[in-house]
Amino acid sequence: DVSGALCISQAWPGMARTIYNDHKRFLETYLTPYPGFFFTGDGVYRTSEGYYQLTGRLDDIINISGHRLGTAEVEDIVTHHVAVAESAVIGYPHEIKGEGKILSFLPRNNPRGYDTAAGSGTSSNATLAAELRELISKKIAKYAAPDYVQVTQANWSNSHTG
Repeated sequence: DVSGALCISQAWPGMARTIYNDHKRFLETYLTPYPGFFFTGDGVYRTSEGYYQLTGRLDDIINISGHRLGTAEVEDIVTHHVAVAESAVIGYPHEIKGEGKILSFLPRNNPRGYDTAAGSGTSSNATLAAELRELISKKIAKYAAPDYVQVTQANWSNSHTG
């Protein structure tokens, strides 16, 4: 098992060939970091069986009190929790820290020991939010724990168009 940057060794028909009016930036961003390869900007995890899992954008960084934190790092840790199916981390302007962090997640259907259904009350959600903050604090650092945790119940879309 190995993780790293997703790079492609051969051209393909839909591949970008430049950035409009900024070819130098195109070369510096996509071709210079890994000579001989096209750098996609995505992180990837490859299992020992040869399966690939995209882990998120490597350039999606939140700066919290001078600490640079990748959103994919936090999302990966959160989705290992038994009650979480998917998650997203979003930065927002913060007066003191520069940027703050919001964690939004979609709970699994009927996770063991958790009642996160709509209308089930906020105590289960508050307990789960506290557990997720603690998990992030232990696995990364205390500064990485989100300021806000939001449980998303329905109509979560992974596409840009909704």
